[in-house]
Amino acid sequence: MKPKEGMPTYAIVHTSGKQYRVSPGDQIEVNRLAAAPGGAVVLEQVLLARADKQLRIGQPYVAGAAVRCEVVAAVKGPKTIAFKYRRRDHYKRKVGHRQGLTRLVVKDIQL
Repeated sequence: MKPKEGMPTYAIVHTSGKQYRVSPGDQIEVNRLAAAPGGAVVLEQVLLARADKQLRIGQPYVAGAAVRCEVVAAVKGPKTIAFKYRRRDHYKRKVGHRQGLTRLVVKDIQL
């Protein structure tokens, strides 16, 4: 079996109540952030970080670790429909929703 040349650099970050596994160059969509396209965002709630052969696990967050991202765009997610219906009562309600999202590009992971 061939040995692996380089260990991948990645991190698990926590933002907007969700967790994302990110590597430099990745593009992720998170819940809407108050940042303009072209701006920078720093995600400081890093749960786990790996660089080279070093793995750091936070309790709950890794001290001093951060993920720098660039805001690409503010987009909307797919439409979800909530539909209520009661038969024989002439009752139906249909409501649609599209979640606001922010598309980020991960620039680097700082340990």
